[in-house]
Amino acid sequence: MSFSLFILICIILISIMTLLCLIRAIAGPKLADRIMAVNMIGTMTIAIIMLLSVLLEESSILDVALIYAVISFVAVIVLAQIYVGLYHEKRLLTDKRDDGDEDEEHESIGRSGGTS
Repeated sequence: MSFSLFILICIILISIMTLLCLIRAIAGPKLADRIMAVNMIGTMTIAIIMLLSVLLEESSILDVALIYAVISFVAVIVLAQIYVGLYHEKRLLTDKRDDGDEDEEHESIGRSGGTS
């Protein structure tokens, strides 16, 4: 009886940590924090599924945990690719904006005759 109580307490603690990660995923100041929180939610969900498998003495639930692990891994890879794409797009926009500012400075110098 004490072993099942221990597993139940572990499931409750991991569930609370999962909710805290959900808050970080919603509020997290940067996109990287959100991706990390989603990854942690997936990992803790896998741990909960495995603990439930032990608690219920049902080994077939471990297959569900393995499938969920693969799906979680693919989801994090996709989110990371989106993040990298957004980073490159933002960097290109700032580079173009900086180049445009330099062109405007050169044009204003050319119009004023180079004297101040």
